[in-house]
Amino acid sequence: MPHLTLEYSANLANDDSIGALCRTLAQSLDAQRENDQRVYPLGGIRVRALRCEQYCIADGREDAAFLHANLKIGAGRSEAVKKATGDALFDVIKQHFAEAFEKRGVALSLEVGEFSEAGTWKHNNLHARLKG
Repeated sequence: MPHLTLEYSANLANDDSIGALCRTLAQSLDAQRENDQRVYPLGGIRVRALRCEQYCIADGREDAAFLHANLKIGAGRSEAVKKATGDALFDVIKQHFAEAFEKRGVALSLEVGEFSEAGTWKHNNLHARLKG
């Protein structure tokens, strides 16, 4: 874990741009450290993007665009870790869309939430494969 889901308006970026953003965000998650230890196991990192073809933003202007990022992490991490992670991810997102932000109406947002192990099911061999 962590799982980061991006929802974005179809008029914001092309697939190549969003693919590059996903890779950069995954690298940012992998780079998070606390006491020189990885905060998030590499095998648990997921970044995915959902392109929204149907949307209405603010007053409905055609050039308005959005991206909302929703990060879900397992419970128990410190507030400092959550803040550092959120700051790092949001900086990547803002940098990625800086040019679009200067030229048109763009709404960028990030939400960080925790969930408990109770109520989740997992079947994952990525951790073991990454050790070898």
